[in-house]
Amino acid sequence: MLIGIDPRMTPALMGALMRMGHGDEIVVADANFPADSIAAGCRLASPIHLPGFSAPEAIDLITKYMPLDGFAEACAWRMEIDGAPEERGPVHEEAFALLDARKPEGAALGSIARVDFYPRAARAFAVIATTETRPYGCFILKKGVVL
Repeated sequence: MLIGIDPRMTPALMGALMRMGHGDEIVVADANFPADSIAAGCRLASPIHLPGFSAPEAIDLITKYMPLDGFAEACAWRMEIDGAPEERGPVHEEAFALLDARKPEGAALGSIARVDFYPRAARAFAVIATTETRPYGCFILKKGVVL
């Protein structure tokens, strides 16, 4: 145990966050996401599992320690709903409420079509596999800098 670290933080997740640099991206994936096959193309070739976590709970844990990028076109993206790209589901609303509170001033939140989400996710630093069951509960977070 360490002082001031959320006890739900795993060594694997803390290690990944500490190894990431400015501009690196991390995927927070729902239970339906092909975490193992997508992670094979990432810097960390195996997913980091957070069983019992919803996607927003994982985002909350990650963004307690990882700053979001205020210099990019967006600091986080959600997976769009097929056929309704402008619609945000409950999982998106919950996650974006957390991200809105933690993003740098002026930073944007974006969305990516499902078919484009997978190849981008395969270039991420790591995939965090949650047990989120709500549809399209997948997100990409871009690491910023500590100012």
